[in-house]
Amino acid sequence: MAKEIKKVSDLPGIGDAAAKKLEDAGFKTIESMAVASVMELKEVAGIGEGTAEKAIKAARDTLEMGFESADVLAEKRKLVGRITTGSKELDSLIGGGIETQSITEIYGKMAAGKSQWAFQTAVTVQLPLEQGGLEGTCLYIDSENSFRPERVIQVAKRFGLDVDAALKNIFVARAYNAEHQMILAEKATEMIKEKNVKLLIVDSLTAQFRAEFIGRGTLAERQQRLNKHMRTLQKTAEINNIAVLVTNQVMSRPDILFGDPTEPVGGNVVGHASKTRLYLRKSKEDKRVAKLVDSPSLPDGEAIYRITENGIEDLE
Repeated sequence: MAKEIKKVSDLPGIGDAAAKKLEDAGFKTIESMAVASVMELKEVAGIGEGTAEKAIKAARDTLEMGFESADVLAEKRKLVGRITTGSKELDSLIGGGIETQSITEIYGKMAAGKSQWAFQTAVTVQLPLEQGGLEGTCLYIDSENSFRPERVIQVAKRFGLDVDAALKNIFVARAYNAEHQMILAEKATEMIKEKNVKLLIVDSLTAQFRAEFIGRGTLAERQQRLNKHMRTLQKTAEINNIAVLVTNQVMSRPDILFGDPTEPVGGNVVGHASKTRLYLRKSKEDKRVAKLVDSPSLPDGEAIYRITENGIEDLE
């Protein structure tokens, strides 16, 4: 009779020592093993290629990971939650709010209001379901030392939340370099169930990578590391049914002679991993414009909103 697989150490070829190494690296569940690659398991646990292949196959067989009919997928999509932005116009633009199980990327020039989205959703994720929240907490990876509790307090007051409780429900980690940022994302899974996390924010996604990998000679390595980072964030969102929101910097392309030369940093590596992409622009006074650039299910469009002392709001 085949051994029932309930935990990582039950997988073929994975003894207690290897299971401990895997768990320390974030592979604590059968689900995380099922979506792992052979190379990842070889690197973190030092197990052979053949053993890694067998372990991954056994995990996938246990979870019956294979082809599914579209009606089954439609049922799974019903589990997707959404977090309000605080603006009805923005929520409408992105299909009801920032959704779980995928990465939402917002990019724009300096002062476009990217971090405000991070502050706002770190609060609104705590709201009751009927108010557009997910009644959860937030993990916040801050790579530019831009997190400001003062703004969180202002937004929390607007939504009628207890200020102290709202602050305690946001867990902030300062990322000091690209490697540290990647480690923080990998360790996030340890807190998700323990702290009822429903939103993971990375603000900003590419700042540390741009600072460390300078010049064309380092571009390939930068993109490889960025690809691994995005894959970690993507798996975290899907496996745990949480929302991942990343802010991104932009660069100007000199080869664009007509139209807006602005494009997000990270190229196709970031673009393919982000399921919803929004380009933010500053307008007159406190107004901002959000353009939906990419979505697997929504049409392109724009929404105009304001950033006030209370955070993101609709125009009056």
